Amino acid sequence: MRARAAAVAASSRWTDEDGVRAPAGEAHAWEPGTNQTVCGLALSRSQLERFPHVSWDDLLASRTGERVKRVCPRCRGATRRREPREARRWSPPDPGAPPVS
Repeated sequence: MRARAAAVAASSRWTDEDGVRAPAGEAHAWEPGTNQTVCGLALSRSQLERFPHVSWDDLLASRTGERVKRVCPRCRGATRRREPREARRWSPPDPGAPPVS
């Protein structure tokens, strides 16, 4: 499953000086409208709190989530931007190139 507009779900929260809730603890990618994280954890059973106003991309860019201790590696991998198909095409090795040791 690839999240298009993922938000953040986290194990705890903190409130900044402006009174805005922010994620803390362990962060997961969550697609609004679903009841589970991108990696498959049920939000209610895992006791994760939703942060629909915090984008997953902003969290990864460290613009928010100052108190996030761990980012789920499975969610990070599932939401990673991939190269276009043409850019990763296989091509045969050059016969004139020196051997790789």
